[in-house]
Order: sequence, then C-alpha cells, then structure tokens
Amino acid sequence: MLRESNSAQQGLEVVYIENLVPQDHILRKIDKYIDFSFIRDLVKDLYCADNGRPAVDPIVLFKMLFIGYLFGIRSERQLVKEIEVNIAYRWFLGFSLTDKIPSHSTISQNRITRFKDTNIYQEIFDNIVFQAINKKLVDGKILYTDSTHLKANANKHKYTKEEVSQSTKDYFEELEKDINEDRIAHGKKPLKKKKK
Repeated sequence: MLRESNSAQQGLEVVYIENLVPQDHILRKIDKYIDFSFIRDLVKDLYCADNGRPAVDPIVLFKMLFIGYLFGIRSERQLVKEIEVNIAYRWFLGFSLTDKIPSHSTISQNRITRFKDTNIYQEIFDNIVFQAINKKLVDGKILYTDSTHLKANANKHKYTKEEVSQSTKDYFEELEKDINEDRIAHGKKPLKKKKK
C-alpha cells in the first residue's frame, strides 16, 4: 500500500545530540582517546588576554581543521558548510544543533595572521599522533593508500621499501591553493602570498 509521508519538518522535537551520533563513529573514538586541551597552553601567548573581541576557542578552530584534514575537505568555506549540516561534526566540536558555526574567514584569518610563522600546526599534529601511539591506536608505522586500482608491470620479487612523510605544511599549501581557486570561482582576487 502506498502511503504519503507526514512531514515532520515543522514539528518540535526534543533530542539529545549525544544520541544522534553513532557509537562507532570515528569522531567518538578520537574524542574518547585524544585530549585536545593541550592546544590552549600551546597557543595562549598568541592571544591578547585583555584586549579585543572574545576569540573562538582555539581548540574548536584546530578541531575544525582536524575534521577538514581527516575527511578530505579541502576548502574552509566547504568545511563550515559541512559542519553546519553534519551532526557528528557539531557534536565533536561541542556545538548544539542551533549554535552558529564560526565563519570560514575566522579560520583563514587565524591561519594567515595569528599562527603565521609558527610551527603550531606541526606541534599539534605531532602531539595528537603521539597520544594515538600511546593509546595503542596506531603503531607509528602508517601506510597511506587510495583505492585506485592499477595493474602494475612489476617484478614481485624485486622492490625497495621507502618511508614517505608528508607534513602539515603540505596540507596547508594545498589548502591555500584550493582557497585561491575558490576565491577566483566566486569572482574574488586570490590571496596575496605572505612574505616570510
């Protein structure tokens, strides 16, 4: 029998965001084992204690970038859009369903000005990796792959092992490139390169 759906989009519901995030979601696992509170101590000297507008919690800013990195979201503008509609992302960041998400420009401005000429991103990344190793979540020997299937013309008995590393700097350079492409697509000028 064919039934029409009763639209509940205008109805009032009481829900706990905690109950809407699956128990096996990767962000739940990360939240359980990784302590992000070290970030505040790491960046406190980059904030003014008694002047200016209240800042977005640096843990939230870095967790936002962490979500972008973890889920391959390569645009800060797109990252904010994804966080706005993804309940697990909101839960991980500590936002309710109705909280306003910080603007993509807030992420950009902090990255471009406040954290420029620092190695903060690398220190945070390293700390998170070390925490994961200490909790036995990873063993320090990580293999990055993609799902592209290529038939190789290779001798299976002759190969070399190489360790390849990619720094957070590479990620941010790629992010900068994607931001400029997005700006051009929206009729804006690309960001100027910062002098070192």
